[in-house]
Amino acid sequence: MRRRKTAVAAGCCLAFLLGTVLNLLFIPGGPEHPPPPREELPPPSPPGAPLYPPEEEIGGGQAALARQIRERYEEVLRYRQHRAAAAAGRRPLRPRERRLMDLAPPRTSAEQPRPPGPRGRAAAGPWAELSLEPPLLGCRDIRDVSGVQYLGSGYTKAVYKAVLNRTLAVALKAVDFGGHDIAHCVRQFSALGDCYRLAAYKIVKEMILLQRLRHANVLQLYGYCYQDSNDIPDTLTTITELGSPLEMIQLLQTSWEDRFRICLSLVRLLHYLAHSPLGSVTLLDFRPRQFVIVDGELKVTDLDDASVEESSCTSNSDCFMEFPARNFTLPCSVEGRCQSMNEKRNLYNAYRFFFTYLLPHSAPSSLRPLLDKIVNATGELHWGIDETAAQLERVLDLYKSGKYLQNTTRVPKAEYRRVPEAFIPEENYRCWPSYHHKGCLLSVFDVNEAIEICDSYSQCKAFVLTNQTTWTGRQLVFFKMASNHIVPDPDKITYVKVTD
Repeated sequence: MRRRKTAVAAGCCLAFLLGTVLNLLFIPGGPEHPPPPREELPPPSPPGAPLYPPEEEIGGGQAALARQIRERYEEVLRYRQHRAAAAAGRRPLRPRERRLMDLAPPRTSAEQPRPPGPRGRAAAGPWAELSLEPPLLGCRDIRDVSGVQYLGSGYTKAVYKAVLNRTLAVALKAVDFGGHDIAHCVRQFSALGDCYRLAAYKIVKEMILLQRLRHANVLQLYGYCYQDSNDIPDTLTTITELGSPLEMIQLLQTSWEDRFRICLSLVRLLHYLAHSPLGSVTLLDFRPRQFVIVDGELKVTDLDDASVEESSCTSNSDCFMEFPARNFTLPCSVEGRCQSMNEKRNLYNAYRFFFTYLLPHSAPSSLRPLLDKIVNATGELHWGIDETAAQLERVLDLYKSGKYLQNTTRVPKAEYRRVPEAFIPEENYRCWPSYHHKGCLLSVFDVNEAIEICDSYSQCKAFVLTNQTTWTGRQLVFFKMASNHIVPDPDKITYVKVTD
């Protein structure tokens, strides 16, 4: 009998995994037309979010699953209340201090969506609203997607790349029916519908946080779609900004300037999270795979494991943070909270996953003492996020302004002849790190720094100033191993080494 149940559960998981992919590819919709203005789009109801959680059924397994759903639902509700309280200029209210019926306006019977109660049974109570802004994109926009490509999955979600209207590339996220969360839940409780609801609440939570935490380094939520699929009502798909996966091996091969940008983006994000409208937010699942790169900027994409709960304590020993290579004990405040634990957890994870590898390596020599100081201070948690952010902004100012070059007193080893409106198309040699994989393309603050770089390479006999700049405004320069063939180019200036 047990084998039969296991086989049935496995078959259901496989069927719904295929259904999820088909659901993302072939979402039904109306006639093709551009989305109406935002004010004309009513905010849809969330998947499986009854205002009152379902009653526990008789039986240990069913009761345990119902209890987990209730806890996950209450967590979503807390984040929604944070939003409502902040918008009204009041402190966040505890769930027992606020009547649930005040959270959403009443809806007519015609507006009520079909409730997805377990096994088709109607869930008790009216539906809760997410209090999300009207979405820019919805079901109609992903009906005719093209270029769908599976990107990956985690414990809960599967992520796909898709192109809308043949122009806008987006990421589509949905519950992964073949993922760990669903598979483990089905094995334990044999209730696919309720297991889906349990997993979907994590996506609902992430949607609320993506809209509540508006920052340049938080992924944008474009919209969402929910619909009946494979006998499960209101399966949810979210539509978000698309980013490139963070590959640490590739990052280590890029220029220091780009690696510094990643660290600066991360620190700006963590500074915002420490002072967010929800309070201090910690990323409990802090790994490089939780981030993506969009136009060179680092952005956090997974927020379903974020938390604003500060640990309570009665003594310092309760404020213990354990990491693989290091442990810390933070002070317990008079209010009975571990001081800055969320902030310090984020900061140390930033140190061990990012700063150690990306900050000091191949940095300008005059900046290395300050960068080493930043790495050491964060590794020992001597600084908080405010001081860390201030020091990284200082590095940025020194680098952009060229002040880091003022301490150099080197005299050029050679003389150079300036050739305006000229370019050397060949004569490339490779250097590391370079912006061009077949040549030596580096950024400089001015001509003097380009001369210093050329003098440092024995094979460099000339360099070409381009009209291209990096994100800091520095000029990109090609360094060449000869100047035998110079061609006209109005956008470039060539410097040829005259004497060694």
